[in-house]
Amino acid sequence: MPVIKVKGMAYVRLSAPDLDVMQKFLLDFGLEVAERTSDRLYARGCGADHHIHITHKGPAGFLGFAYEAASEDDLHKLSREVSSASPVEDRNEPGGGKRVRLLEPNGFTIEVVHGIEKRPGEGLVLSKMHKAGDPSQKQGAARVVRLGHCVIATPKHTETINWFRNTFGLIKTDDLYMGAPDNIFGSFSRADVGDEPVDHHVFFCFKGERAGMHHCSFEVADVNDIFIGHNHLHQKGYEHIRGVGRHALGSQIFDYWASPYDQMHELWSSNEKFTASSGSGAVGIGPGMSHDTGEKPSERFTKMATPAPA
Repeated sequence: MPVIKVKGMAYVRLSAPDLDVMQKFLLDFGLEVAERTSDRLYARGCGADHHIHITHKGPAGFLGFAYEAASEDDLHKLSREVSSASPVEDRNEPGGGKRVRLLEPNGFTIEVVHGIEKRPGEGLVLSKMHKAGDPSQKQGAARVVRLGHCVIATPKHTETINWFRNTFGLIKTDDLYMGAPDNIFGSFSRADVGDEPVDHHVFFCFKGERAGMHHCSFEVADVNDIFIGHNHLHQKGYEHIRGVGRHALGSQIFDYWASPYDQMHELWSSNEKFTASSGSGAVGIGPGMSHDTGEKPSERFTKMATPAPA
C-alpha cells in the first residue's frame, strides 16, 4: 500500500542567476507574475492555482517540485512514515498552506503541500469550435493554465520509480522498454484519484547518465495556444528543442523550449484522460525515444538533464 495518494502537481522549483531574465522568458512562455521578492519569482497560469512555477535567485539548476495532497492528515502521515520526510511545517511563502519536504533517491527535494490559497481562474471553456476573432487568430504568448507533470532523468530508474509510486500512490500507466520487455527504459505514472479523470502521467522518469530534470510541462488552454506560443517564442529568439509534434502515449500535442538557463519547458494540449481503472501497458520503443510522431528526437532532447545548482 502507498503511504498517501497525491492529487496532482502544485509547482516546480528552479534557480536562475538573474530573475529579470527568467521573468521575461516566463512571460513569453505564457505565465504571469504572481509575486516577486528580492530572491524569488512566483509565476502562475490563468487557472486557479496561486502559482505553478518558482524561481530562486542563484546558480542555474533544478531544485525540485511539489505535489498537492488530498488533506493535511496526509502530510502528517508522510512525516511519520517516510524516513526522509521533514515535520509538517507552515509554508512561509506566497499563497500560504502547509507542506512536508522529502528527499527522493536522487537527492532532489519533493514537497507535498496542502491548503495553498486559490484564486479565481479565467473560467476557460475548452472547445474545438472557433469563431472569427477567437484566440487562434491572435498574436502573443500562449495561455498556460496549469503545471501538468515533471520528468526526471536518473541512473537509478528502478529505485526512483518505485519510491514515487510507493510514497505518493502513483499508478503505472505505461512502461517503455527496449528489446526485451524486462529491459525497462522509462516509466509513466498517473495520479490515483479514483473515478476522477486525470492526465496520462503526472510523473515520468527514464534512465539517464546523470540525474536531473528533463523538463517541466504546462497545459495550455487549447491546441491553438501551442501554435500561438510557438510563433511567439520563435520571434523572441528562444532556443527551440522539439516540436510541434504529438506523443503516441497520452496523445499530447507538444512543443519544447529551453529557458535562458538551459531548463526545458513544454507546452502541451491533450483531451485524453485516464481513471484509476484505466489499466496500464508496456510499450517497446526504438533508440532515442522514437515511438512518437514527428521528427526523431535530437540528442539535445534525449540527453537533457538539468542538475541541482552547482
